Amino acid sequence: MTGLVLESVSVGGLHDVSLEVPGGQVVCLSGVSGTGKSRLLRAVADLEPHGGSISLNGAGQRDMLAHQWRSRVIMVPADSQWWFDEVGAHFALNADTRLPAALGFSPEVMTWSVSRLSSGERQRLALWRALALEPQALLLDEPTANLDDETTKAVEAWLLEEIRQRQIAALWVAHNPAQIQRVASAHYRIHGARLEPVHGSD
Repeated sequence: MTGLVLESVSVGGLHDVSLEVPGGQVVCLSGVSGTGKSRLLRAVADLEPHGGSISLNGAGQRDMLAHQWRSRVIMVPADSQWWFDEVGAHFALNADTRLPAALGFSPEVMTWSVSRLSSGERQRLALWRALALEPQALLLDEPTANLDDETTKAVEAWLLEEIRQRQIAALWVAHNPAQIQRVASAHYRIHGARLEPVHGSD
């Protein structure tokens, strides 16, 4: 099928995780802290050893080099990493002309020092940095955790539009039930060692 497919994946305390994330849709994961949500995302990103199989649009994770997989399947961790002093060094040369208005930055942000950014600003820019790489799948670990309600909803709307237009398969770790209801095509909760589908207002 088209999209991201996990078959009998095991990582950490999670076992036999199977799910499908179609292109253009968001599947949300929830669960209490420490249940393995981030480790599962890392396994899908080929950043952590795991059992089972993972494929994207019919191509298996183990059938390609790690850097090839990671160029298609991009993870945005809860705490983004920045390697250079200046924001613009993390983006293509024309990045300032393509800044999405929903993120709330002027083009001058490209000249800022990373140390000047708040946690919320880093989070928004990390999302755009990931999308600028033209991923086929996005792994989002609480991507709006550091944002206020108004900014959260603006970023959600922008992300959903990008995901749908580009037909990106998105696996999104979230805790807020209202957010999950707004963004999720499907919702799974980690219970013990397994994923359980959540239906309606469960």
